[in-house]
Amino acid sequence: MTVRGTTRVVGVFGEPVRHSCSPAMHNAAFAALGLDFIYVPFEVPPEQLSTAVSAVGALGMPGVNVTIPHKGAVAGLVDELDESAAVLEAVNTICSRHGRLIGYNTDAEGFARSLEEAGESVQGADVAIIGAGGGARAVAWAVAGRGARSIVLVGRTPPKAEAVAALVNRATGSQIARAVPLASEGEESVRQSDVVIDTTSVGMHPHVDVPPVIPPNWISAHQLVVDIVYSPADTVLLRAARQRGARTVSGPGMLVHQGAIAFEMWTSQTAPVVTMRQALTEALATLGAEG
Repeated sequence: MTVRGTTRVVGVFGEPVRHSCSPAMHNAAFAALGLDFIYVPFEVPPEQLSTAVSAVGALGMPGVNVTIPHKGAVAGLVDELDESAAVLEAVNTICSRHGRLIGYNTDAEGFARSLEEAGESVQGADVAIIGAGGGARAVAWAVAGRGARSIVLVGRTPPKAEAVAALVNRATGSQIARAVPLASEGEESVRQSDVVIDTTSVGMHPHVDVPPVIPPNWISAHQLVVDIVYSPADTVLLRAARQRGARTVSGPGMLVHQGAIAFEMWTSQTAPVVTMRQALTEALATLGAEG
């Protein structure tokens, strides 16, 4: 990779961010298309976030990704929010357009595309979503938009799950979503669902052997089980679900597709998804080898 005076700089704001796989994924895509871009991780502490966001426009950057813990705060720092970012109250991608910074959330669409790529659908399905954080909001919005019949937020912290359900119901103008406590109603809700989606970080590298939030014996062979954790790609939950005969979809697809959407916003080029997936797979293998 050669950096020139014409090289366009994009990247990711987060803290911590040094183990992000996005630089490998995007830089491989730029190289594959011969684009004069470079993707850099920027470690941004919360107290410097406003300054960092302002720098996107000041430095003429096409945009950046935003990751933990800044997605919510950035929503109040950009000039404009698209529908997904406004609904989810979180930004994971900033684009600079005509002197204005526009905030987007590509997580929901990235998740939906990962399911479609795997040949799965939530159309007409009863969906149980485990967790109540930012990932749960994006996934709930995605499955509502793809025609789920019902959504139940199964939360360890009931008020947070109730807030996500309320957000989805407001956005859809329906009562498609409800919340239940994991401890008392979680098992029944999971067993009655067609699709189970774990949006928690349980099982993520380096804590790969931690038991999943929901016991595997809640899962049945007729279900689709999805885990949005991407490192490792094959989590304890997914392995247990397959042992019980369930179909599974892993987390790397969501990461690739949300990144591909951002790539296309910044470059106006079709993202080389296969190249991005290969680069992500290699980066995850290296991360796993490092322990």
